[in-house]
Amino acid sequence: PAPLPALEPEDRPQIIAFVFDRLTATARTLAQKAALTYLEKGHVEGDLVGVFSIDLALRTLQPFTRETGLIRAGLERAASQANTDFASSREQTRGIVDAISTAEQTTDAISNTSFSGPTTASSSSLGAVAGAAALAQAVSTVQVQMLRSFEALERDQQGYASTNSLLAIVNGLKDLPGRKTVVFFSEGLAITPNVQAQFQSLINAANRSRVSLYTMDAGGLRATSMNEETRKEMLQAMNRRLRQVASGADAGGGSMLGGLERNEDLLRLNPESGLGQLAAQTGGFLIHDTNDAASAFRRIQEDMRFHYLIAYAPINENYDGRFRKISVKLARSGMEVQAREGYFAVRPEAAATPILGYEAPAIAQLDRSPRPDAFPVRMIGLAFPDVKRPGLVPVLVEVPGGALSYAPDKDKDKKMHHADLSIVVQVRDQARRVVDRLSQHYPLSAPDASLEAARKGDVLFYREAELPPGKYTLEVVAYDAVADKASVRTRPFEVPAADEHHVRLSSLMLVRRVEQVGASEQKDGPLYYGNTLLYPNMGEPYKKSTAKALGFYFSALASNDGPPPGQATVEVWRGAEAVGQVATPLPAPDAQGRIQTAGALPLSGFAPGSYELKVTLRDGKSVASSSAPFTVEE
Repeated sequence: PAPLPALEPEDRPQIIAFVFDRLTATARTLAQKAALTYLEKGHVEGDLVGVFSIDLALRTLQPFTRETGLIRAGLERAASQANTDFASSREQTRGIVDAISTAEQTTDAISNTSFSGPTTASSSSLGAVAGAAALAQAVSTVQVQMLRSFEALERDQQGYASTNSLLAIVNGLKDLPGRKTVVFFSEGLAITPNVQAQFQSLINAANRSRVSLYTMDAGGLRATSMNEETRKEMLQAMNRRLRQVASGADAGGGSMLGGLERNEDLLRLNPESGLGQLAAQTGGFLIHDTNDAASAFRRIQEDMRFHYLIAYAPINENYDGRFRKISVKLARSGMEVQAREGYFAVRPEAAATPILGYEAPAIAQLDRSPRPDAFPVRMIGLAFPDVKRPGLVPVLVEVPGGALSYAPDKDKDKKMHHADLSIVVQVRDQARRVVDRLSQHYPLSAPDASLEAARKGDVLFYREAELPPGKYTLEVVAYDAVADKASVRTRPFEVPAADEHHVRLSSLMLVRRVEQVGASEQKDGPLYYGNTLLYPNMGEPYKKSTAKALGFYFSALASNDGPPPGQATVEVWRGAEAVGQVATPLPAPDAQGRIQTAGALPLSGFAPGSYELKVTLRDGKSVASSSAPFTVEE
């Protein structure tokens, strides 16, 4: 056969997103120089470029554009912006730990000094010194625990902000054709245990969306490396532990397993850990330990314009939600492979939006036949139109705490049990497309002594969706990871038309219980009625022996063309028979334009059975109604 023609680097326009993490002033300058190298030497006419920054949230400094002047201006804004200051307390913490060690040595030395005979001035003096050292040691230990707790919470916040922002960018690029490039400038990505699942979801979403992330350690050549910082703290911890073992005293440093967890946590602080993993697993690479911005970015340009793509279509249609690894091997030498590590085994349509790590096994339950029903789950979706959010839909799911499986902690010294619950809600339109996904991961823990009390509490999930008018189906999955069991529920609901020329009525919500909230608390949610938070009935029967009345609640928006309705008609139906009707006056619209109404009907007059409550509003030009079924038992 004829020889293949020589391949030239791809010169078609590329899609590139420059993302600047929280950076020091020096790092911002270095990152800007690297990005400007692209403009000066690597830009191809037609390249679509956007500039973004991450602080506590994602900021768009320059939307995607082909104009080099706008790109340059966006990069200049990235170099000049201020960031939230997350000051490291590691050096301060090490200083306090050194002080604790000194106090321990003082106490040990005094304990090893023996006196005979009556108490002397010297022995009293040494006792006072020992007491002061012990007090200083206790105070310092508390301070170290506080600093490390704050550091952990702070790094959680940083990690969530960075991964969520990158996930938003990746999701925005998914529908664009071809391979996309994200260049991420950072001084280290905080991947704590709490952020790990979100981080893995970012990698999975990037691979599915054909987005390669190139990470650059914008710290450049540091005078003190993060490896050295980590080495110092690990060495300090080891020396202190050895001294405690030698003296036979445990000064509260915790178990050895706790020390190992701290060491693992320290290793994650190195930029090469999170940044390197993110790049390697999405087809990019990490650039670090260099101040040569030009050569650094030249490598990225070469990679994004000259590469081969290999596609793989799995034949295993067992969508169990597990992560399946992929290995790519080439028979030809001299080639470098940058491939994704694998994928979550869920249906392609489910992966149209980013899937978080804890969501995948829950979503897989929807493919089981019959659908699982391992424990009780209650759910409800309500339409509560708001002036600013006409398609507001609160979604609530409840799982009894007693239905969850608790397992003992691996570290038996902690005397703890843990449970792992994920709740995932998918919203499907009439064409069965997934138009929204709401979820929450609940890693629960309880001391052994309080395990039974923990089982008595219920898990209540609350999220809000915003949807256009139409008919939808809610798919709810509650997944118990410890027992590998789940329950699935579905329910249809409708979002009414957002017609400002007609009166608009929310869902009619039946009330299960109420909770008084403080006057200073924020109360702008749809289920707040004055200083009262209303919890909806999710299908539970009303028992006359325990409940005296049937509470209900609704909200309305008046037409823009006339006065608001003055009253509502409330009807009770049993089958096709109307068994009661009452008119209730309506208040004036509040500051948000809502007409909120709550009421109650005595249950004493209801015979056991199934009923429907219906409310109707009229303003002279339009009519709106809503209804809700309920059951009464003795």
